Amino acid sequence: MPSLIQKCTSINSLKKARQLHSLLITTTTTAFYAQSPFLYNNLLSMYARCGSLGDAKLVFDKMPHRNLVSFNALIAAYSRAPCYASFAFKLNTQMGKESMRPNGLTFTSLLQASCLLEDRVMGSLIHTLVVKFGFGDDVPVQTSLLGMYSNCLDLESAKKVFAYIGDKDVVAWNSMIFGYLKNDKIEEDQFLFDSMVKSGVNPTHFTYSVVLNACSTLGDYSFGQLIHARFIVSNILADLPLQNALLDMYCNCGDTQTAFRIFSKMQNPDLVSWNSMITGYMENGEGEMAMDLFVQLQALSLHHPDEYTFTAIVSATNAFLASDYGKPLHAQVVKAGFESSVFIGTTLVSMYFQNGDSESAKKVFNLISEKDAVLWTKMIMGHSAMTDGEGAIELFCKMCQEGHKSDSFPISGALSACANLAVLNQGKMIHSLAVKMGHDVAITVRGSLIDMYAKNGNLRAAQSIFSNVSNPDLKCWNSMLGGYSHHGMAEEALNVFEEIQKHSLYPDQVTFLSILTACSHSGLVEKGKFLWNHMKENGILPQFKHYSCMVSLLSRAGLLDEAEKVIVESAYSENQVELWRTLLSSCVAQRNLSIGFTAAEQILKFDSGDSATYILLSNLYAASERWDGVAEMRRRIRGLSLEKDPGLSWIENKKNIHVFSSGDQSHPNVDEAQAELHRLKENMIRSVIDEFDSRIYFT
Repeated sequence: MPSLIQKCTSINSLKKARQLHSLLITTTTTAFYAQSPFLYNNLLSMYARCGSLGDAKLVFDKMPHRNLVSFNALIAAYSRAPCYASFAFKLNTQMGKESMRPNGLTFTSLLQASCLLEDRVMGSLIHTLVVKFGFGDDVPVQTSLLGMYSNCLDLESAKKVFAYIGDKDVVAWNSMIFGYLKNDKIEEDQFLFDSMVKSGVNPTHFTYSVVLNACSTLGDYSFGQLIHARFIVSNILADLPLQNALLDMYCNCGDTQTAFRIFSKMQNPDLVSWNSMITGYMENGEGEMAMDLFVQLQALSLHHPDEYTFTAIVSATNAFLASDYGKPLHAQVVKAGFESSVFIGTTLVSMYFQNGDSESAKKVFNLISEKDAVLWTKMIMGHSAMTDGEGAIELFCKMCQEGHKSDSFPISGALSACANLAVLNQGKMIHSLAVKMGHDVAITVRGSLIDMYAKNGNLRAAQSIFSNVSNPDLKCWNSMLGGYSHHGMAEEALNVFEEIQKHSLYPDQVTFLSILTACSHSGLVEKGKFLWNHMKENGILPQFKHYSCMVSLLSRAGLLDEAEKVIVESAYSENQVELWRTLLSSCVAQRNLSIGFTAAEQILKFDSGDSATYILLSNLYAASERWDGVAEMRRRIRGLSLEKDPGLSWIENKKNIHVFSSGDQSHPNVDEAQAELHRLKENMIRSVIDEFDSRIYFT
């Protein structure tokens, strides 16, 4: 019977184990069964191996005579199960009440339970009992102490235990090496591996796996190559887990070519191998290679893509149009039955937002029933990035209402939405929430707070937050710079720009856009030209907004020839129409027919029926008193069916957001609003503000 019991070794054997137990009860005499701790202990261990700790506890409770083996068997079973690990300590207390003295196996299991629960306090108490009962020199107990302290992130105590061990075996070395990796002490981890080899202890497969993981995390290509060489010398390169660790190391170090050479020589790569290689291509920006390998996986391999495969390949195709790869991959995800996976769903949401398709992102989001905080954060950040501030704030509120804990990232996204919408009250409420949750000290939140207060006109609050940041990053500096620029405070903006450089930070595209905008608003032409050249000299490629800002700066200053030259040199041919329109508007103000005609001609090449251009041309003719041209433009405009999208504006007042549409008379306070606008207009006329710009040549 004991030999049959020993054969029940897994959850798949549970039914057979219960049948054996029933057979034992029916075929064995009551006296023998009751008086046999050996039989009870075998049954207890059998249920523990089969994963049925409830049955194991029932057997334990019915034992008429329990011994140390009985307690150790159940404690060991509890220590391996996360949901039952805490019961191991209660059982140890019961053992003491029954006057049983623990041994090394008891302490090994109790320390394993502490390790599993990451309970350093309980682990330290067990350590005192180890010393009290004289098991401080027991090697398995010492190794368990190493594992417990390392897993509880108490590396100093682990090092003391390791130093105390006299004859260190490979298990002790492995525990300490893993401890360094667990505590992100990667360089020390590699040093310890060297010491292990020099002491004459041969590394195991587990050792190599941990050290390769360290090389992968640190990006230490040279050390990883040395480990690879040891594989070849030791003739262990055929081990599949080690091959996968090598793939991961080379990919993380950016050498996908060597990784693929290893992959192509693998006789039977498993799905982990395929996923590692696809992920490696994805992380190194080689989307096409990742897609090719994904196609091979489906065509040549017996393995089917899992969640990790789809997550990696969808991420790899983010750089391409969703219609090219993303949507077909999404269809495969649905076909494979993963459409409700939050893991893949988060990646799909990110892909759709990167392609500007918020509707598809919403559909994916709504199909996932078990949403986690990461998915909510992606949605909030996505809406905020697409300037859908109302959507971002609404999602943030729903996330909080459903009980998800917000970290710094969704808070930062919601604050950015408040900044773009210029809604100060909502921003203040989210600021209060950040303080309450302790996230206001996060650098990402502080940067967003500075941006929110600055864009809402509260520069004093923005400056106060900024001054309390001990080591502001570039985002914080850019937020402060952007605030001054947004409000036309060029001198303050230039001072911030100088401070950025003094703090050895490198200005990026956002920095230069803000400072160029400040120069444009304040008419600082020479300074703007210098910064424009300085940006290009520092290897920062101007984007469309930079060109638009520079054209506006030069045009306002009357330097129309130079503005035209900037447009011609721009690389954004599809958006040049906007640049030409900016130049044409300035030509009206400067009454420059020659360049104005050139700008209009370029615009009409893109859209021959552009009504705004004909209106600007009419104004240009009127400014130059060319009334025949005005008449011609009016004639052409009549031939067009002009339909202009109504202008929209909104304002926050007393916690309510009021939206106004051009020509809309439905707002309940429209009469008051129009009266106020009339009053402002009268004041502007009396103040003679920008007399020429207020003249309207065509309505």
